[in-house]
Amino acid sequence: MSTTPTTVTLYGIPNCDTVKKARNWLAEHHVEVQFHDFKKLGMPDEAVLSAWFEAHPWDTVINKKGTTWRKLEANVQAVVVDKASAKALAAQTPSVVKRPIVRWPNGQITVGFAASEWESLLPYN
Repeated sequence: MSTTPTTVTLYGIPNCDTVKKARNWLAEHHVEVQFHDFKKLGMPDEAVLSAWFEAHPWDTVINKKGTTWRKLEANVQAVVVDKASAKALAAQTPSVVKRPIVRWPNGQITVGFAASEWESLLPYN
């Protein structure tokens, strides 16, 4: 699918419950979505990944409450202390990224699903 000025790009994993909720919410609001599946397509390119970490603190992008993080060896967790180390981990282990990440038509990037926040970001508002 090609993007238009009103297309949002949603990054995530299709079987993630939060991603499912987000995709359903966007569909209910008639938002055109380009879905980037980490499992099939891998992590997005360096520029996209960097934009996530520029828009949000590294510990917002990395899901430290998730199963993937908890399964990491303690020594791997211990070296994730800043934006650079978090970005390296995300590139290597996509499942550690909090989902979904959405790039809105206005360029804003959100992490996680928050319907109340998303209302104001709808491309037709």
